[in-house]
Amino acid sequence: MAPTRKISLVLADVDGTLVTEDKVLTARAQAAVRRLGEVGIRFAITSGRPPRGMAMLFDPLQLTTPIAGFNGGLFVKRDLSIVEQKTLPADVAAKAIELIRGHDLDAWVYRGNDWLITKANAPHVDREAWTVKFQAKVVADFRDELGDAAKIVGVSDDLDKVKRCETDAQAAFGDRATAARSQPYYLDVTHKDANKGAVVAYLSAHLGVPTEEIATIGDQPNDVLMFKRSGLSIAMGNASDEVKAEASATTESYNDEGFAKAMERFVLGSAD
Repeated sequence: MAPTRKISLVLADVDGTLVTEDKVLTARAQAAVRRLGEVGIRFAITSGRPPRGMAMLFDPLQLTTPIAGFNGGLFVKRDLSIVEQKTLPADVAAKAIELIRGHDLDAWVYRGNDWLITKANAPHVDREAWTVKFQAKVVADFRDELGDAAKIVGVSDDLDKVKRCETDAQAAFGDRATAARSQPYYLDVTHKDANKGAVVAYLSAHLGVPTEEIATIGDQPNDVLMFKRSGLSIAMGNASDEVKAEASATTESYNDEGFAKAMERFVLGSAD
């Protein structure tokens, strides 16, 4: 299938998209990214993860583009040196903690390259530490940790509570902050300009690539903003129907080489 438009840059979400359910970057995914480079198409990643939590991908993917952590709240180079960061106003951060706890969600705070929690045995802490390859710092209280927070996260396995908290956070903050689920069990609250739509705009400006020549691929509601800003948008097979409805195309699941197949079919034009 031949590509239907010129693509100069691919921007990929990480969890649920680029890596499998077991957080594996497959050989086929690596080969697809390598092939993009061979034909002159640049590749970038963005995630709700801290940049430090994506570092294991930098070398296998041979990244040369800015890396967008915290959904665009922190841009770094490959050596993790900071290019640009956007932090939450202290009052918004405090309100986010209050709102998250009011919905009976656990709260996490990300500040710079630090991940702060108050309960070491809280849901998803162990899994997140395994995923990002570093440990959280346990603090007694977040009160003195909110002055330069890049991201506040609400965490729960009650997915309806997370969705309700997302709706209430969006209503409470309006245009003062971005609130969106990065996973069904994670609600991310970031700076108003720290969202994946803004990542598209940032990369377009800094790399000199028109937004209509950018392809984006993701699986969660927070990926929809980058879908809306790019020329080609691809939803993963494991995405919800509401996310798929916002994309130009749909690929297979992250456990069925969905990322690689999307690059081959829609960008490289090398698949049947």
